[in-house]
Amino acid sequence: MTAQLPAVRAASEAQVGWSRPARQGDMATEDDFAEFVRVALPGLMRYGHALTGNPHDAADLVQTVLEKVGARWSKIRQQCDEPRAYVRKAMANTHVSRWRRTRRETLLAEFPDVPAAEAPDRLENEPLWQALRGLPPRQRAVVVLRYYEGLSEAEIAETLGVSAGTVKSQASKALASLRRKLGPVFEGGGV
Repeated sequence: MTAQLPAVRAASEAQVGWSRPARQGDMATEDDFAEFVRVALPGLMRYGHALTGNPHDAADLVQTVLEKVGARWSKIRQQCDEPRAYVRKAMANTHVSRWRRTRRETLLAEFPDVPAAEAPDRLENEPLWQALRGLPPRQRAVVVLRYYEGLSEAEIAETLGVSAGTVKSQASKALASLRRKLGPVFEGGGV
């Protein structure tokens, strides 16, 4: 059985009419994880949206990572002082892994008869989001963590599992790229 979030697990167990025996530590751990998710979810969704470039992929990314984290929550809490940083790192790693898998070309035997209609993203025509979406995943993660989440270089390095020098170089490259792309849009701006 795949790992599920505690609330999903409890609901599914109630539907089929059984539940596993509750241990004293399990309830405290599940309550602790539920509280963590309640408090951290809005920030994780914003971070996921900035990483993926769209809210639907962000929700999938957050759910995937929280399922994995929820299954190992007690161990993570024992070994990690800052679980939010751990989850952000897991999100960045999962996003990069997913991006690497999907960047390969997929060949189709036949074209679909009717193209799928996609709902337009409200930020689709926003120049900053377009430029941000065009950055490589690691550069995008550094920019989002630094300027959107307000983390320091040391916190970003810890979150992404890289050195502070790598964070500085990735931020420098990302900002240079954003300036090039947004220069005509924001003449004299502080980008």
